Amino acid sequence: MTESTTLVALFLGLLEGLTEFIPVSSTGHLLLAGHFLKFESAGKTFEVVIQLGAVLAILTIYSTKLWAVFRDAPRDPVARQFILSVLIAFLPAVFIGVLAHDFIKTVLFETPMLIAVMLILGGIVLLFVDRAAPPVQHDDAMRIPLRKALTIGFIQCLAMIPGVSRSGASIVGALMMGVGKRAAAEFSFFLSMPTMAGAFSYDLYKNRDVLDASAMGEIAIGFAMAFLTAVVVVKWILNYVTRHGYRIFGWWRIIVGGVAIAALLAGF
Repeated sequence: MTESTTLVALFLGLLEGLTEFIPVSSTGHLLLAGHFLKFESAGKTFEVVIQLGAVLAILTIYSTKLWAVFRDAPRDPVARQFILSVLIAFLPAVFIGVLAHDFIKTVLFETPMLIAVMLILGGIVLLFVDRAAPPVQHDDAMRIPLRKALTIGFIQCLAMIPGVSRSGASIVGALMMGVGKRAAAEFSFFLSMPTMAGAFSYDLYKNRDVLDASAMGEIAIGFAMAFLTAVVVVKWILNYVTRHGYRIFGWWRIIVGGVAIAALLAGF
């Protein structure tokens, strides 16, 4: 692994940690950055696997709460409902992800213009929903009804199109289901754990034959950087969206998508 490759892996890990839990599409940012930096990973596995570093940040930050939930589940109906709501929301991603995996990785991941367009469209949707979401009915991520959790899970599957954003899709879905802004972000955090762990495991299995020692070195560097950065972001974002909403992220998506389209049209 060369020095330049190490620096790129560090940068992409930083980018992943910054963007995984805000609704701007970490995968879209990684794929566009990789395109413009001429970074190629075996089977596009780097871009998927380092996301687990960000998910481990959630496990670290919420370890006490998660332990309490599983400890109390046998006697606490709220804890049981929370666990079931996350699992139900995760199920659509399992079936659709397995069925569409090869198409996503070989076609959608290889289309930078599509990613840029989806960033812009997602930004427009986010700006609209941030202002026009229905009145809040659920202000606790642990008390989202199962039917609404399943709907959020199906909406999350739109993020299999790179540039849509897993956190963005699940947050928008939650907001449209009457979930408060802070609770929507927090439910998205919890939903990311089984979703990204599943994507990591399946992608590693599918690409086991194309990974080599040098690829594992890049992944390890990006993974560590994503973890450290995500710890900071997760602690910040809940307070931010509670006070200010999601508007800034909508504009972020539109600007990044517009710049990417201009660069692609210019031949970069």
